[in-house]
Amino acid sequence: MTPSTADHAQDHAQMSVEDFEELARHAPETVALEFINGKLGVKPVPDGDHGEIIMWLLRQCIQQRPELGLYPEQGVKVESYRQGRARLDGALAPTGHFSGQGEWAHPGGILMAVEVTSHDSDTDLRDRVEKRDGCAASGIPVYLLVDRDTEKLVVYSEPERGEYLTRTSHAYGATVTLPTPVSITLETGKLKDYAH
Repeated sequence: MTPSTADHAQDHAQMSVEDFEELARHAPETVALEFINGKLGVKPVPDGDHGEIIMWLLRQCIQQRPELGLYPEQGVKVESYRQGRARLDGALAPTGHFSGQGEWAHPGGILMAVEVTSHDSDTDLRDRVEKRDGCAASGIPVYLLVDRDTEKLVVYSEPERGEYLTRTSHAYGATVTLPTPVSITLETGKLKDYAH
């Protein structure tokens, strides 16, 4: 997202980011709110396969890079000028990185954002476009999308001017080496167990 696009989105935002944070603070624990591209969104409750995919990825990350943690459901300030608030399915960062940052952490230091698609009508725009673009605008080096609809891992990298310059797609079962600074190799055959 370019600065002019971010300014335009903020001009037409449903509410201010401060009002959103106040609303999110008082939302019931069963509801996860996000504020991306000036719009309030409700993140769906993950199903069992979604949770298993996150645990599969968490184990691989910790085994290969024990100095890092994959933080589930991490709130992050995204987009140019940090006017968005996204709750990532996973945020890969050095252990201890989020200490003292509160509910909405600064994206600096996050090596990879992870999203696993949900089986709902908003997943296309939310996971495949808005969060991806917000993470790119925030300079997060790698965006990993586990796309359960297509049974593929899509890896975005090299963020520049609000977009990822590189995109690779890999079918479940492939060996996928994530680019630096992540540098983790994923054996994705196990994902076939969660394809329903």
